[in-house]
Amino acid sequence: MNLASLDLNLVVALRALLEERNVTRAGRRIGLSQPATSAALARLRRHFDDELLARVGGHYELTALGQVLLDRTSTACDLLERLFTSRADFDPALEEREFTIVSSDYAVTVFGAALARTVHEEAPGIRLRFTQTPPGIVEQAGTLLSTTDGVLMPHGIISGFPATELYQDRWVFLVADDNPDVGDHITLDDLARLPWVTYQRTYDAPAVRQLGMLGIEPRVEVSADSFTVLPFLVAGTRRIALVQELLARRLHGIAPVRIMKAPYEAVPLQEALWWHPVHTHDAAHSWLRETAARVGASVNSGAGRQDVEGAGRQVVQQDIHGADEGDPAVRSPGD
Repeated sequence: MNLASLDLNLVVALRALLEERNVTRAGRRIGLSQPATSAALARLRRHFDDELLARVGGHYELTALGQVLLDRTSTACDLLERLFTSRADFDPALEEREFTIVSSDYAVTVFGAALARTVHEEAPGIRLRFTQTPPGIVEQAGTLLSTTDGVLMPHGIISGFPATELYQDRWVFLVADDNPDVGDHITLDDLARLPWVTYQRTYDAPAVRQLGMLGIEPRVEVSADSFTVLPFLVAGTRRIALVQELLARRLHGIAPVRIMKAPYEAVPLQEALWWHPVHTHDAAHSWLRETAARVGASVNSGAGRQDVEGAGRQVVQQDIHGADEGDPAVRSPGD
């Protein structure tokens, strides 16, 4: 098929027709008359050799191919819009634009909030939209990256796309303050015998693979689609949870739990902003990547910990990074 021979306006018409399932409404949506929209539908039917919209009673329903094309057309239109809104220059102080970033609640809490503050100060006309990481991120990476401005994800989950490095983190364990089974140290035996609370997606896959290499198969009692609820699901129980240290510190004090060092050399977590090559030379996206890298560096420098270590706290936490081997646990207030 020769792309140069295709009328790309038909892509817009196809999306409207498949989503509206009505010729008149589709035409009104894209600014075409009813006869012009009908003509576009006829051309599309000839091209695909399929009815696309089949009349059933007094309305239209999508054919099997029409249903397949529904998602693909939406993706294609989003990609074309991003392609043709690319800019050779970009002034963050004057421009208006929305960036959509796919992220877990962990990355929004640890990094996204700091990014939003920086954008607010430097680019008042820029809007950030964070959307939840979908379950099939590994299988949908290409499609997702082509229709958004980026995905916040650590290395080890997706690959084959460019990434802007942000910050490093590491895995720690959460244990209830009153858990009678865990003392000052959590052990490999504890990890094997105690029930777990886990994040239910593949986000922590490298850490889970490492546990498997150690011969530990977590006995999952509760799973959740959120990292920030893990402390509440651990508190008052015998459960344990694997969580990122920077997040654990930001959540410190909201639930009676202890933050404990892993009883093994836990694989580090390198967070990155993954993006599609179509954005490579877009000045606006280049600014977003540069700003994200700068904010990420501030998270690693310790500026991102101000919410945990701010004024007004009566307890000074020991930094896990500075703890010696004889005292790996960091206690919450009241210990």
